Amino acid sequence: MNIVERLYQRIETYHDTIIEWQKNLVAIKALAPESGGDGELEKANYVRQILQDIGFDEVQEINAPDERVSAKIRPNILAKIYGEQRHRTVWVLSHLDVVPEGDLKDWHSDPFKLVVNGDKLIGRGVEDNHQGLVCGLLAAKALREEGVTPVTNIGLAIVADEENGSTYGLEYVLKHHREQFKENDLIIVPDAGDPEGRTIEVSEKSILWIKFVIKGKQCHASTPQFGVNAHRAAAHLVVELDKLYNFYPLRDETYDTPWSTFEPTKKQTNVPNINTIPAQDVFYYDCRVLPNYDLADVEKAVLDIVGSIREKYGVGIEVSYPQRVQAAPPTASDAPVVQALAAAIRAVKKVDPKIIGIGGGTVAALFRHQNLPAIVWGTIADTCHQPDEYALLSNIIVDAKILAFVFSKT
Repeated sequence: MNIVERLYQRIETYHDTIIEWQKNLVAIKALAPESGGDGELEKANYVRQILQDIGFDEVQEINAPDERVSAKIRPNILAKIYGEQRHRTVWVLSHLDVVPEGDLKDWHSDPFKLVVNGDKLIGRGVEDNHQGLVCGLLAAKALREEGVTPVTNIGLAIVADEENGSTYGLEYVLKHHREQFKENDLIIVPDAGDPEGRTIEVSEKSILWIKFVIKGKQCHASTPQFGVNAHRAAAHLVVELDKLYNFYPLRDETYDTPWSTFEPTKKQTNVPNINTIPAQDVFYYDCRVLPNYDLADVEKAVLDIVGSIREKYGVGIEVSYPQRVQAAPPTASDAPVVQALAAAIRAVKKVDPKIIGIGGGTVAALFRHQNLPAIVWGTIADTCHQPDEYALLSNIIVDAKILAFVFSKT
C-alpha cells in the first residue's frame, strides 16, 4: 500500500477513539463568560494531553488575559508536527468554545452527555466545533502512528472565543503572534460546509447592521395635526431604503445569494395603545454587501436617504451601526490551499468541489485581513447551535482522511 492508503486504513480503526474524545469534549462545558460560562481552560487542558499523547513536536500556549473567568485567561494552542521542510505549515484551525444549550425541553438527552445513536453522535459542540478539532487530531495521529514525516509542517491552531467574536481567540493570537503564520502557509478552517463536503468557502460579504431611531412628537391619533408621526416616517424610510438594491446591483454567482442584500429586520415596540401617535420608532437593517463595494460608500448612501426623509417629514433620525465588518480580500480560487483541498476532496470523495462565497461571517476572515489565504470547509450535518446537535461518525472519518491526504501530499 502507498502512504495515503495506509493513512486511510489507520483512520478507519479510530471509531472508538472518536467516541472517547467526543464524549470527554462534550462533558466539558466550555462557555464564554458572555454566555454565563467560565471559559475554555479545562477543555484546553484535555486537548493538550491528546496532543502530548500523539507526539506533537511543538506545543505553544498563547493565553489571552480575561478577568471575567476564574483562570483569568482564555487559552489558545498552536501545535506543530515538523515536516522535512519547515518553511511552510499546513494549518487546521478549530475552536474550543461552544454555545449554550438553550431550552432543555427541546433536547431529547442531556446536552453535555454524549449519546451514540448508530452513526450519530449527539451533544452540544459535537459538530461545532469538535468535529473540526477531532478531524485534525485524527489525521495527525495517523501520520505519527504510520511513521510518516510530512513534507512541510502540520499545525493545529486551537482557539478560544470563536462564538463571541474571537477577541480572546484568533484575533488575540494574530495581534500578538502574527509571525507564527506565513503568507505561504495553507490554512483550513473546518467549521462550516455542507452535507456532501464539496463546498470550499473562499470569500464573505461585508456585514453592516444599522439601527434607525426616528423621533417625532406624540399626540392623540384623532388629532394628528398636533404631532409628528415617527412611525409613518419610519415606514417611508424603509421603502426609500429599497433603493440600495439599485445603487449596488453587481452580481457574483460564487455566492448562494449572488447580490448584495439590504433587509429590514428587527422592529422595537413604539406605543402600547392603538390611539396614540408614536413619538419614536426604532428598527434595524441587516445588510450583506459584496466585497466589491466599500461600506463607507453604502453608509453615505444611507445617510443621503435618511436626510431626505428627515426633511420631508420633520423628524429627527439617529443612525448607528451595531455591527460593521468590511469584507476581507477573498482567497483566490486558485490559491495553493484551495488546490490542495480540492485535490483531496476529489481523491477521497470522488466528486468535484465547488468554490463558494457566503453572506455570513467566519473566523477565516481574520486570516484574510492579514493577507493569509484561508478557506472554510467541512462535511457537516448542519445542526450547529440547534437542540439535539449531532455529528456523523462517518463524516468525521471521511474528513480526517481528506486532511490526512493534504498533510501527506503538501
